[in-house]
Amino acid sequence: MSARSFMDLALEQAKKAENAGEVPIGCVIVQGGTVLARAANRTLTDRDPTAHAEILAIRQAAAAIGSERLVDCDLYVTLEPCTMCAAAISFARIRRLYYGAVDPKGGAVDSGVRFFASPTCHHAPEVYPSVGESEAALMLRDFFKARR
Repeated sequence: MSARSFMDLALEQAKKAENAGEVPIGCVIVQGGTVLARAANRTLTDRDPTAHAEILAIRQAAAAIGSERLVDCDLYVTLEPCTMCAAAISFARIRRLYYGAVDPKGGAVDSGVRFFASPTCHHAPEVYPSVGESEAALMLRDFFKARR
């Protein structure tokens, strides 16, 4: 499968989050072309501010391979990760990060604090922005427009 195909799976997870009343963000983690984890935001459902799609997917993938190090894994997420998720991606040693929409307000990869460029960052993945950007951005825009 291509990067775009894996991002389509992340967009399906974002739709699940939206259907549950959550901010529509989805994530998949892939190793060797096999999907190890799929997750959607669940902060409201779980009453847990750390239940971002990336965190949930990292937990699933680590359990699936039996290691906290996801060195040969690629993470696909529909929105630029926040600082918490960027740190988790670094600590998990994710190989590549693909994200859809840029988050100028809360993002921490190419926006905001630029976590991976920090001298205190232990590991920086290869970063590929804007994969499926238009679909992810539209889903988020529509979600927030409906709530205003």
